[in-house]
Amino acid sequence: MDHSQKGKSVILKEENFKHYVDYFNTMEDENLKFAIPNDSAWTWMEKNIPLFECPQQNFEEIYYFRWWSVRKHIKNTPQGFAITEFLVDRSYADKYNMISCALGHHINEFRWVHDPKYIEQDVKIWYRGNDGKPMNKLYKFSSWTADALYNRYLVNKDEKFLLDLYPDMVTDYVVWEKDRQRKDGLFWQHDVKDGMEESLSGGRKVQNARPTINSYMYGNAIAISKMAELKGDKETETKFKAKADVLQQLVETKLWNQKSEFFETLTEKDTLAQVREAIGFIPWYFNLPEQNKGFEKAWEQIKDEKGFSAPFGLTTAERRSPRFRTHGTGTCEWDGAIWPFASSQTLTALANVLNNYNQDFVAKPDYFKQMELYVQSQYYRGKPYLGEYLDETTGYWLMGDRERSRYYNHSTFNDLVITGLVGLRPRADEKIEVNPLIPQEKWDWFCLDNVLYHGNIITILWDKTGEKYKKGKGFRIFKNGKEIAVSEKLEKLVSE
Repeated sequence: MDHSQKGKSVILKEENFKHYVDYFNTMEDENLKFAIPNDSAWTWMEKNIPLFECPQQNFEEIYYFRWWSVRKHIKNTPQGFAITEFLVDRSYADKYNMISCALGHHINEFRWVHDPKYIEQDVKIWYRGNDGKPMNKLYKFSSWTADALYNRYLVNKDEKFLLDLYPDMVTDYVVWEKDRQRKDGLFWQHDVKDGMEESLSGGRKVQNARPTINSYMYGNAIAISKMAELKGDKETETKFKAKADVLQQLVETKLWNQKSEFFETLTEKDTLAQVREAIGFIPWYFNLPEQNKGFEKAWEQIKDEKGFSAPFGLTTAERRSPRFRTHGTGTCEWDGAIWPFASSQTLTALANVLNNYNQDFVAKPDYFKQMELYVQSQYYRGKPYLGEYLDETTGYWLMGDRERSRYYNHSTFNDLVITGLVGLRPRADEKIEVNPLIPQEKWDWFCLDNVLYHGNIITILWDKTGEKYKKGKGFRIFKNGKEIAVSEKLEKLVSE
């Protein structure tokens, strides 16, 4: 597969989007420059990103802003490219200012970048950059790396890279089992090591069995079993499938609170925390909860203003809790404020629910509404902005004037546009599945173009009247410029 050749957009013209980058470049003094400075940002984006166009200008602007800002985090190191979380140096980071907390988010966002070297080199530094061993601080944070790497493989089908990292993933899993597994098989974690300190259910020193790490380990076990299958390693495949099955049962029986109808944290005393937190949605990020057992009812809480629904997005804890936003430390508050890290996890999980589960609790308009709030929240003083976390009712970025918070690379957005909103669902076979979560009446047209997927260029467009793109009315998918699926309605399409 030749990754070096530049993709060819079919419908959209690159130059029509350059004005965004020209504007972003004027918004700041660029006090920190790394591998790709602002004056090279457009050249890099032109070569590397899928193009997106829609009638709602803020969606389009934030889409390009997120590619422009993630590019700032690509850093040259003696061992290749690294991807940072903060642009400014942090005392608790590893070599090259690397922090492993959002590695899964980085992989999921970068899987759509045409040139694979940035994320591949970053992952290799994490796992082998310390004289062939993992970096010292790799295990400082829980992670869903194996799952993210397998999901990246579903986009680029690069089996060689995936299987090269397969032994590292198996070793990785064993480390977590040794360090963090309880006698009953569940995993425990301090909230701070989930990157979610000062939560309502936990603490920096409390060893709770949280929905985060248990879902991550389930997702990693499934991914490792799939890698083992690709490798033809039957024994490891069976072993990791069994680990996943055990975790699924444990999460469903021990972390599900039947009274609150929600996945909750199990405390050190083996009692449920009795508070709903956004981490209770994470099991669906990995499609962990089984169908038709009533678990999906939890999702009603994203529509409830006493639950997680706030004017600027989804809160990290339920708003009805008397402890909501009462004990953050002023720098990290997972007791209710909105964090893009959590919003992107919840929205990924919600897209899975809408794609993979039969249920009546949430629908496309709920997804669109939250994506729209996520877009609207990414502004500060009238300009596109991405920071650490924000006030749920005013939209005010709580660290907005601190240099550390600017361009905080701790979440996904463009992956949500591609796999959720427009709805390209990566899969292992050669069928192309697209299930847009944009309600029929919302937009008269949109186009996602120049998507490098399984070595082909995919174009997805909706044109209600046929006047916008002159390709006829309706919803269409093109592969390398050739139409492969069409529908009059904005609905799920699977090409043969």
